[in-house]
Amino acid sequence: MSEPSHADARTLPRPHLFVDISAHGLGHLAQVAPVLNALSCRLENLRMTLRSGLPTATLQARINAEFTHLAASSDFGYVMHDAMRVDLEATARAYRAQHADWDLRVEHEARLLAGQAPDLLLSDVAYLPLAGAARAGIPAVAMCSLNWAGLLGHFFAAEGWATEIRRQMLAAYNSATCFLRLTPGMAMAELSGRRDIGLVAALGQDCRQAIRARLRCADDERLVLIAFGGVSKQLPLAAWPRVARVRWLVPQAWQLAHPCASDFEPLGRSFTDLMCSVDAVIAKPGYGTFAEAACNGTPVLYVRRQDWPEQHCLIDWLERHGQCREISEVELLDGQLEAALEALWQQPVPPRPLPVGAAEAAALLLPWLRRAGHPLAVPGKHSR
Repeated sequence: MSEPSHADARTLPRPHLFVDISAHGLGHLAQVAPVLNALSCRLENLRMTLRSGLPTATLQARINAEFTHLAASSDFGYVMHDAMRVDLEATARAYRAQHADWDLRVEHEARLLAGQAPDLLLSDVAYLPLAGAARAGIPAVAMCSLNWAGLLGHFFAAEGWATEIRRQMLAAYNSATCFLRLTPGMAMAELSGRRDIGLVAALGQDCRQAIRARLRCADDERLVLIAFGGVSKQLPLAAWPRVARVRWLVPQAWQLAHPCASDFEPLGRSFTDLMCSVDAVIAKPGYGTFAEAACNGTPVLYVRRQDWPEQHCLIDWLERHGQCREISEVELLDGQLEAALEALWQQPVPPRPLPVGAAEAAALLLPWLRRAGHPLAVPGKHSR
């Protein structure tokens, strides 16, 4: 029997992927988007439903394919004072409230997912949808460089109330067909379905000439992007000493009028293109920022987060694969950055790592979606 033509394929049931993306910062979206873009290149008629508390425009900026957005959050991750510090008291209250009626929450989630009728669920990295999918008989895969059960064990291991909650978390994660552990990532030895895959990162286009012309930069002026992800951390840049020949690119929300600073949103470039086009980025350790910086050849000045366990594997990895240098929070707040930047720019430039993880993840997810009635991969199809 001959294979169906593309016209015939369009009449087959559309494979439906339900994706749950945590809105705890922007790193979870940075992990998922390259995988979804890879899938959309290989399946002509993929239907995607995305649930996330992130704005639709933020999702569209990274995901090339069409999708339906359910504007809701199934997790909160951790309650933050700011980008650097966890509010442990508020986080403990939130987890205790979420698990006070855990079985009812799982039942409600199962009914919601059954109504969506996806062929596969992908979560980064909420555990409630995994528990709901298991109850509804829907195949599910988790993917991330961390999991919330591991972090709960780190922060609250000594708290009696956390024992049962962590057991429920782990049961949800282990109900998934597999957990795709990204490189770099935490060890996650407690996950029975752990499967390691490679680095996931988006590659940007070098727009530095256009950006420099737009900003009317001097020939010897360097651009430094300040980016702390989706959790607010405004810096007192107006009080910083001037760093010669440096232009700071800052979030527009800071409403900062400063001769050495420019808002980056009006430049009209994606974050990854900006990352690829600047001379350095100042950031906290985060998967999306570190992975994209290394893959796009951007040096990183970083300040450690307060007791965030994931940062150790990220820093160790970036030290091997990128140009990076640690600064203290005092140096950051006081703007004492000139010496650190000069030392950063003197470091040798290592080979750029290849972000092979998105293709690996897509290949692992494809069998469920092809079985849904869409047998053809589409050769030569490219994302926009």
